[in-house]
Amino acid sequence: MAKYDQEEISRVQQIIYTFFDLVKSESRFLLLMGILLILAGLFSPHPEIAMWFGFILAGYSAVANDSIQTIGTFIVSNAHRRWYVLWLYIGLIFVFTVTYSFIVFDGDVSYQRLQTPGLDVAPSSFTFLQLIAPLILIMLTRMRMPVSTTFLLLTIFSTKSSAVVSVLSKSLSGYFVAFISAIILYFLARKLSLFAFKGKPHFGWTIVQWITSGTLWSVWVMQDAANIAVFLPRSLSFWEFFAFTSFIFLGLGLLFYLRGDRIQKIVSEKAGISDIRSATMVDFIYALILIYFKQISQIPMSTTWVFLGLLGGRELAISITKKRKKKRRMSTKETFRLIGKDILMAGIGLLVSLILAVAINAEMREEFFGLF
Repeated sequence: MAKYDQEEISRVQQIIYTFFDLVKSESRFLLLMGILLILAGLFSPHPEIAMWFGFILAGYSAVANDSIQTIGTFIVSNAHRRWYVLWLYIGLIFVFTVTYSFIVFDGDVSYQRLQTPGLDVAPSSFTFLQLIAPLILIMLTRMRMPVSTTFLLLTIFSTKSSAVVSVLSKSLSGYFVAFISAIILYFLARKLSLFAFKGKPHFGWTIVQWITSGTLWSVWVMQDAANIAVFLPRSLSFWEFFAFTSFIFLGLGLLFYLRGDRIQKIVSEKAGISDIRSATMVDFIYALILIYFKQISQIPMSTTWVFLGLLGGRELAISITKKRKKKRRMSTKETFRLIGKDILMAGIGLLVSLILAVAINAEMREEFFGLF
């Protein structure tokens, strides 16, 4: 009996030591999060300050988490290039994309995504929970969780549950379309890819990939700029637009300097992504899907879910192919476990966002409890 007690004590001690090691290794990050939490409490009663504080946090969290879907493969397959070359290319595309929306849609940088009923009115006051939502996203990103910024940042400002349901429905549709498309297109292109992907990539692939990645990035901005701009007025003045654009542009520079930071692992662990030809195919399919859903409606959608569906479908197709040839990188069961892990992480983000939305918005709370 004493032996078992000693083993139990050892396990508890190991857990405690692991916890303290984690706290020690993340001490600077935890200190920063603590300071930002205090600032969120101080700024929340002051709308003008809270608006920009929330925007800065949302901008950083979205760039650090969500944008890696589109430029993650670009970073991996161009790891040998100077970070500032990649930054200037992607950064200038961002500037041109949001500038077009700003001019054409009378100060709206979201390509009218924030005109969806329930999101069309800019917040005139901010709660503490609304300001810490981006902090929650930053912490989840630190844990390498592919959380949807669309759900976590937009739902906390939605005044109608119908808006949340619309975003969720469109996002789920995007996931399944991406998952199935990735499987079908992988098998259709497999023989071609096996023939064309042998040896060192031709320089022409680099040109095609940069064009494809630039197009994908631009379409992503059209979809997800709303997640950052939700804190700001729906029609920005020139100086508000300048502040918005400059901050994101510089934030992208930091992202490229860090080579995608921790969330990049979601992309890097998938098979063959470091090959510029595979990365180009992933980006091309992803861009087509986003363009398709952009044309359907102006309702925002989670591009994270589309991205996870795309990588998941591709990974499953690779696993099935390798199983037939008995050259498996991982078993089909392991592949489903990997896909399930991504879905679970995204689901946790959705659950957190819904809890925050119900806790923050009285209208959402009434509709939610009205269901019971």
